[in-house]
Amino acid sequence: MSSDFALSVPAWKSDALSLFQRLLPASFLEPFEKHKRQNNRVYTLLVVMWLLIVQRLQPLASLETAVLELLRGLPSTFWPQPCQRVQDWRHGRKSLSSHTGAYNKARLALPLIVVEQSCDRIFQQLTVHLNGTLPTLGVRAFFVDGTTVRMAHSPALCRAYPPGSNQHGEAHWPLLRMLVAHDLQTGLALRPEWGPMHGSQATSEQKLAETVMDRLPGGSAMVADANFGVFSVAYAAAQRGCPVVLRLTQVRALHLANGPLPDGLDRPIVWKPSREDRRRHPDLPTDACVQGRLIARQVQPHNGAAPFLLYLFTTVSAGQDEVLNLYGQRWNIETDLRSLKSTLELEQLSCTTPEMVAKELNMAMAAYNLVRAITYIAAERAGIPPRSYSFTRVRNVVDAFTPLVANAKNPQEAQKYFDQMMYYVGQAKLPNRKKRRPSYPRAVWGKPKSFPHNRE
Repeated sequence: MSSDFALSVPAWKSDALSLFQRLLPASFLEPFEKHKRQNNRVYTLLVVMWLLIVQRLQPLASLETAVLELLRGLPSTFWPQPCQRVQDWRHGRKSLSSHTGAYNKARLALPLIVVEQSCDRIFQQLTVHLNGTLPTLGVRAFFVDGTTVRMAHSPALCRAYPPGSNQHGEAHWPLLRMLVAHDLQTGLALRPEWGPMHGSQATSEQKLAETVMDRLPGGSAMVADANFGVFSVAYAAAQRGCPVVLRLTQVRALHLANGPLPDGLDRPIVWKPSREDRRRHPDLPTDACVQGRLIARQVQPHNGAAPFLLYLFTTVSAGQDEVLNLYGQRWNIETDLRSLKSTLELEQLSCTTPEMVAKELNMAMAAYNLVRAITYIAAERAGIPPRSYSFTRVRNVVDAFTPLVANAKNPQEAQKYFDQMMYYVGQAKLPNRKKRRPSYPRAVWGKPKSFPHNRE
């Protein structure tokens, strides 16, 4: 973090819980609390959002795990004006219940607008203090990519996100299509966009990308694969003043070049919509076009595969090598998606309403950004890039030490635990493998077989 942010508070106040409170102070939520009588509750807006983050930071965390996190003790700053129940609990006069009913009601009642604005504030504050500007571009660069998320089979979710179907009939799980945008340098994630993957209201990744562009930090560049290398995305980015680096398919690159594509090609072009582009986007102006550069370069994959020609369209003014190096780091978004879906368990959501799905996805991104912030602190101390660290290992260290720092008896004890946490975060660097690891052979898994009936 920048020195002004790091020195404004003691170093031991940079654990996940302390960062959460600094980035989202109780004063920010006061306008929402006035209408909800939050000061008369144990589960205030701030408490509920922190417990939702706890459920993402801890593997397989249940509602009961979140409630026990509350009972273990949270800083008094979570209740600026504590109700009588909180006062009795904090002074040992009466214990709070360990049942999950009150917490479940509170998270269901948590307004979605509060969650969205809180997640945006956390991202914006971290973006200000974590330097993600690329020296070669002078701006930040965000990788954009899409994925799918399964949800519980409930009537409400099946209506909002219809399951897919094939020749064998309708699938069981509702599916949504989610688009994420992650900072190349810091790994910080913008609040995602999503929509139905199937049904009459199905949305596309390209359409979601246009919405994400509206929330990118001003002047940031967008990097995406060939799925986004279409005119509608390039035109939407140009209208918003967002530089892009988009991979193109060979067919589209040949059409734009209107000729051969030799290795090393780098020339200016004016991209105009095709007949198909205008059919799919009838609202395009008659003079719609995007000025940029077409690049073709033979590249060698890191996995030892055969070299191939890579085709890029860019509106970035940097040199060809810088543009190719920028796109070459796009694989980071794939590992980021793996961290979200595997480590933070967004592969399958268990909530049963569309609004609760939105809260879970947004708060998962807030949890993700807190881990990225702590990773950045460790990287700055070590003088290495933040993406040199394993997200999962850092998450595990943060999960283990945050309660110790938060419940320390004095600043000296908190400093000791914080130093230990940062020491083990520093050991969470990704291995520098010199040899390529063998991949698993592709195989078809057999279908499960049912057990024979019992013989009576």
